[in-house]
Amino acid sequence: MPLTVAVQMDPVEKINIAGDSTFALMLEAQARGHRLIYYTPDKLSLVDGRVVARAAPIEVRDVAGAHFTLGDPILADLAEQDVVLLRQDPPFDLAYITSTHLLELLPPTTLVVNDPASVRNAPEKLFVMNYPQLMPPTLITRDKETIETFREEHGEVVMKPLHGHGGAAVFKIGRTDPNFGSLYDLFAATFREPWVVQRFLPQVSRGDKRIILIDGAAAGAVNRVPAENDIRSNMVRGGAAAPTEFTPREKEICATIGPELKRRGLVIVGIDVIDGHLTEINVTSPTGIRAIKRVGGPDLAAAAWDAIEAKRKTTSALRSGHAEPKSSWILRRMRGRRSPANNRAR
Repeated sequence: MPLTVAVQMDPVEKINIAGDSTFALMLEAQARGHRLIYYTPDKLSLVDGRVVARAAPIEVRDVAGAHFTLGDPILADLAEQDVVLLRQDPPFDLAYITSTHLLELLPPTTLVVNDPASVRNAPEKLFVMNYPQLMPPTLITRDKETIETFREEHGEVVMKPLHGHGGAAVFKIGRTDPNFGSLYDLFAATFREPWVVQRFLPQVSRGDKRIILIDGAAAGAVNRVPAENDIRSNMVRGGAAAPTEFTPREKEICATIGPELKRRGLVIVGIDVIDGHLTEINVTSPTGIRAIKRVGGPDLAAAAWDAIEAKRKTTSALRSGHAEPKSSWILRRMRGRRSPANNRAR
């Protein structure tokens, strides 16, 4: 059955369709007959308790420079949509957090992918810290003395802002690097959040593997090889995509984190693995879908929509009255609570 799909994303005219995962998801949705409407996060509003967006019907084409056509804008009630794709890129700032709060107000009859509360509660470089046994030694702090102690213990380190993205402001620092003091001052003046300091993994020169998990299961991967004289493998920073296979260690990593991703409603997740070490769990707008297919891997846009359509069966049951809606569940819980007066009487 065709679905109505609202896509919350960055300006569609500015995306690079060759590598944009959101665009791949839109192409696949359209190929399946689903109706797409598009809006940017600044067009999202809360009006008398209703979550609405100034959106436009959109048709997409895999043609660079002519990749979309927009219809006339409408004020769309997102509670009337079947699916909302939460796909704008970081930074994961207060604006991003606010959009997750608004989307969380939608009834369970609208499926939001990824789940907005889980996106908010799983910042990429913090959520991964739940799995220290899978990671290289990692520190999150703003304290200079603590960083210096960490460097003395581990030698070369990588330092990056906690809520950074796309490889921006990632620095390699040596054990006795004379630039550390200046870099610390620059970070302190530029970033309000703590920073990630991680033991440098020399094997990054052989690649930083992006693995996509769909509904908690490993689905495909691409090896991103840094450009010469750069430690950053992000393709937006010049990294080259290469085909790859899963190692036993990578299968172990996915099997460890997958059930929790599924439980949280994180349907499309990208993880980064260097030499068997998990470094990030990306849940906001993970990339890699088009790169994986381009190097001969599976079509993960199709796999993602298979998972979304399967989850839609639950929300369809809610619309048909075959399951208890969220509002009734909340009211039932509230009626079961003791009132303040009752509590005082005890």
